[in-house]
Amino acid sequence: MASPANLPAIFNPTSQDIEMLLAAQCHLGSKNLQVHMEPYLWKTRPDGINVINISKTWEKIVFAARIIAAVDNPADICVISARPYGQRAVLKFAAHTGAVAIAGRFTPGNFTNYITRSFKEPRLIIVTDPRTDAQAIKEASYVNIPVIALCDTDSPTEFVDVAIPTNNKGRHAIGLIWWMLAREVLRLRGTLASREIEWDVVVDLYFYRDPEAEEQKEEEKAPGADEAGTAVVERGFTDNADWTGEPGAAPGIEGAPQADANWAEPGTGTADWAQEATAGATGW
Repeated sequence: MASPANLPAIFNPTSQDIEMLLAAQCHLGSKNLQVHMEPYLWKTRPDGINVINISKTWEKIVFAARIIAAVDNPADICVISARPYGQRAVLKFAAHTGAVAIAGRFTPGNFTNYITRSFKEPRLIIVTDPRTDAQAIKEASYVNIPVIALCDTDSPTEFVDVAIPTNNKGRHAIGLIWWMLAREVLRLRGTLASREIEWDVVVDLYFYRDPEAEEQKEEEKAPGADEAGTAVVERGFTDNADWTGEPGAAPGIEGAPQADANWAEPGTGTADWAQEATAGATGW
């Protein structure tokens, strides 16, 4: 694949970057094609799937990162995802870059109604899906806020200033694009000292995780763990204690009754507790 022609050599992607984009299926679009997304199309497969040009995707990632890095205050950037596949990614992106995340439902009036508690005035917004996050894009157009969006081949591009062509329906594709965008922003800000140094944040942190699947895994692990714990406890009782022997005297207690003592008889202890108590009282 040819390197992006519109970028300086230092911004060229590595072979690992291209392999990650292909492995996450960022190049696989939908069967529908929006007219404004046609310049980013590479070819159409016989089954009707539109294939996105990966070099165009990388160009737009770098372009969007340069725009984000140009904003002085990172808190003036708002990242939005109403779709579940992108909510974890925007939260991680916000944590690593200092942006403000809106994960979940976008409350109408966030950008236009200053009376609401959630009112915000960002200088830039980034959305995961222009169709799902249409309300945020529409309000941004009212107050002249530029928009960066992850656009599939069938995504509407109205009021979108920078479209990153990618598959925005797969959880791996969405997580990888947000991870690459965050890494490029940190590189441009100088947080990452060199491009030869790998970012210590793995891309898996940006992938969506199904809570029900995680709970099911925990439930599958729990019965085995309980059985193992019970077996250890039972083995400990068996190894450390002799339950068949006769009970003996409590160690360390003077005058304790022996095992064969007759409890009906008067005590055989030599100590007179009443006298000791009286002696102790008169000692004051």
